[in-house]
Amino acid sequence: MPDALGSAEPSIHQLRSFLALSEELHFGRAAARLHMTQSALSRQIRDLERRLGVPLFSRDSRTVFLTDAGSALTTEARATVEAMGRLRVRADQWARTLAGHVVVGTIGAEAAMPYTHAILERLRTRHPRITVEIRSLNFTEHLAQLLSGDVDVAFLRPPVPPAIELLELASEPRVACLAAADPLADRAELRLVDLTDRAFVDVPPQVPRLWWDFWAVDPRPDGTPVRYGPVVSDMEGLLLAVARGEGVCFLPAAARDLFPRPGVRYVDVADLSPSTSALGWLAQHRDRPGVQAVRAAAAAAMAAHGW
Repeated sequence: MPDALGSAEPSIHQLRSFLALSEELHFGRAAARLHMTQSALSRQIRDLERRLGVPLFSRDSRTVFLTDAGSALTTEARATVEAMGRLRVRADQWARTLAGHVVVGTIGAEAAMPYTHAILERLRTRHPRITVEIRSLNFTEHLAQLLSGDVDVAFLRPPVPPAIELLELASEPRVACLAAADPLADRAELRLVDLTDRAFVDVPPQVPRLWWDFWAVDPRPDGTPVRYGPVVSDMEGLLLAVARGEGVCFLPAAARDLFPRPGVRYVDVADLSPSTSALGWLAQHRDRPGVQAVRAAAAAAMAAHGW
């Protein structure tokens, strides 16, 4: 929030930069100590001075000195940084005492994805007293169990009903999954129009239609409705139906490596939109301790891995 002296509150990172430079009085040494470039450190200091509304350093081409204001503020800055450190220690201590049981659902390839493993490992490290039950869910179950509360959080692929909140994790292309005997299976790339006359594998009526309409691209961009074939409830049933030539489908590109099957081929589709993977939870349960713990672990894992 803006104050009388500057446009925003200084960040802890800026205060650490200020303290390092106040001790080193040399941009090169301070930047090396902070593992950043001199130009980045200079920007941090200029922004901190702008936010505080006072000059902290007097510098020329050869020397750096603390101003009177800079000298006066070092004690407060150090106290603030130390207080934040104590706050983080206490928060970590509290997190490690949190106990409970969390049911985590996965669908399709989500259990094997790197972000799933990273998030669950972060959860285990931060909250060793929380027990985690991993539940593999089929097409019919994955949204139903989340909506009913039988599953606390789920690794899934949108779209989802509005009652479910999402944290997006990654995005990847979708590919066509065809029978190896299909004449189109040997193409290097397809377009949606190439698949107009192919029956598309369907899912049971209990599955929210908005979810499967996205995966089937129904209707197609030109308004053509999709013709459906066999109904399947899980990934193995889907791949079997495709291998038998009973229908085609679209899957995340990761399926190439995760679901290699005799009689099945994966082909790129030039005009097919990508798929997003996400962590989902029921909106009304977002503040439950177990759900909060998984959400925080996901945010921390994403930040650590640069996702």
